[in-house]
Amino acid sequence: MCARSSSKGSREFWNFSRGFLAGNAVIALLITLFICPSCSSGEKIISALADDFLISFILSTTLSYGGFLIEDYFDQRISWIEYPVKRLLLECLCYLIYVFAASFSVIFVYSLIVRQSFTLGNIPWKELVQWTKFPMRISFIVSFIFISRSFLMEWRKTAIEAEQLKAERFASQYQSLKDQLNPHFLFNSLNVLSNLVYENPDTSAKFIRQLSRIYRYVLDVQQEELVPLEKEMEFAENYLALQKIRFEEGLVYHIHVGENVRGSLPPLSLQLLLENAIKHNVASKQQPLVIEIRLVGDELIVENNLQPRSSLPEESAGVGLANVSKRYELLSDKKIAVLNNGNTFTVKLPILTP
Repeated sequence: MCARSSSKGSREFWNFSRGFLAGNAVIALLITLFICPSCSSGEKIISALADDFLISFILSTTLSYGGFLIEDYFDQRISWIEYPVKRLLLECLCYLIYVFAASFSVIFVYSLIVRQSFTLGNIPWKELVQWTKFPMRISFIVSFIFISRSFLMEWRKTAIEAEQLKAERFASQYQSLKDQLNPHFLFNSLNVLSNLVYENPDTSAKFIRQLSRIYRYVLDVQQEELVPLEKEMEFAENYLALQKIRFEEGLVYHIHVGENVRGSLPPLSLQLLLENAIKHNVASKQQPLVIEIRLVGDELIVENNLQPRSSLPEESAGVGLANVSKRYELLSDKKIAVLNNGNTFTVKLPILTP
């Protein structure tokens, strides 16, 4: 996998921009003063300083430019994140070879043409190799800077991309979960209504009126990630009243949540839990289903007595606890708790803060 961490702005900098040349001029000046710290006056001394500054500037520019080229080359071919050891060894090796070859060539040409220290007939090969030792020492510092810069830039880019992908994936997953709610609620409500129409037309008309009020809320919160606990509780009470029309004495519910409560829940979480309780348990006059909703600390507890049905209805959209649990995972680090002691089934929903 290739990693392209060099930006257009970075390339513009090292392609002999003013900043690039000025930076190398400063480096050359520091090297010159380091070589001759006591040199400050005199015509010959100034001439020597100028000579040292010129060769230092040429070397600094050549080595730093090559360093940028090598860094850019490896940025496009070997990722720091995937192959850190391979990248480190190859980049260091290539840069050291380049430093030796480039510094030797620059010193050779400068000494031959500018300083005229030797002729082609008597080339001091050993001395030229000795003169490359100082640039080689400097190259260790420069390579450390290049490698650190390259690694940090790629790490930063990778971290940003990972966060963006994570956010996009979570948003997509959460939207997919929310998209299940609307058709799921409508499907089950119409299924109940289809049975009521034949059993009791008057009750079915009352059911339709209550359903229209509830469905308005479903549409209002469809695009929300969180809704105030107070609104969700109002919806839960309306939903249970709707189911009371259907089951009459077969359903008993109690809500113990005070007014002006704070916090939020994923929308329609209670609807899914209440529907889950009704779908999986017998609710009759002889065996009433008792549902209790209460607020304890920072948790909303939904509890019902267990009296499982011998068989579940064939029509089921397959969402419920899994949907609520997954939405909590995407929205926070808090998890829902599910308890089954054989007599009661309890779900604890953590109250979230927007």
